[in-house]
Amino acid sequence: MHQKNRVLAPILEKELGLIPFVPKINTNQFGTFSGEIDRRYSPLDAALMKCNLAMDISRCDMAIASEGSFGPHPYIFFAKANEELILLVDRKNNLTFSAKVLSTNTNHDGLKASRPEEVAEFAEKIGFPEHGIILKDTEENFSMIQKDINSRIHLDKFVNDWFLKNDQIWVETDLRAMRNPTRMKVIKEATTKLIDKINSKCPSCSFPGFWVVESISGLKCAQCGSSTQSTLAHRYACKECKFESIKEFPNKRFVEDPMYCDQCNP
Repeated sequence: MHQKNRVLAPILEKELGLIPFVPKINTNQFGTFSGEIDRRYSPLDAALMKCNLAMDISRCDMAIASEGSFGPHPYIFFAKANEELILLVDRKNNLTFSAKVLSTNTNHDGLKASRPEEVAEFAEKIGFPEHGIILKDTEENFSMIQKDINSRIHLDKFVNDWFLKNDQIWVETDLRAMRNPTRMKVIKEATTKLIDKINSKCPSCSFPGFWVVESISGLKCAQCGSSTQSTLAHRYACKECKFESIKEFPNKRFVEDPMYCDQCNP
């Protein structure tokens, strides 16, 4: 519905030999970023519901869906983040594979404007018209919403007409995939990660999806030798035979900067 197949399809065809198609489903029923329909489900639950509905309607036994989330970064203060989840469901073999990417590469933003110039500045900031913009009378409990404004002329006319009768307007980034190339890049990154995960086979039984299930902290400080909170190793596990292995120094860093040491920089 939101044209994510533009980035998903070429990767799935090249790497997995799948020829995907898009069934006619209104996925807005699971919630919208702009607020007309509440997003009541977790990203994983929403993606799973999309996959199951698609398989039921199309009578296929494999589906792939994505679900995005936007908000404050969980670890970096004052940074905004886009998390993209990609889920592949193989109903025939009772298998699911998922991958997530958390990125600070996002233009997620909103502004209550009281002058047309403020709307123009916001539009410039988020990269309009390549990136979409949404206008509402208020951020929440709104009665007016305007999407799919695709040109500066269209935007200026709508905003100028609006301010002839109103004192303010809420303007926000359109986060739908087909109106947000920045988000599309994160979706592509998550899809690539999913492919890597599927292609990673268990050393013991060759089952696909041999992947990281735990990050183990304890990387040594380069100055004092104390253990830090930084990642020392990843624990991989097989969902099929339960084989596990530990791979040290996954980030190719063998000591940590004293800046991140609780002893050297408490």
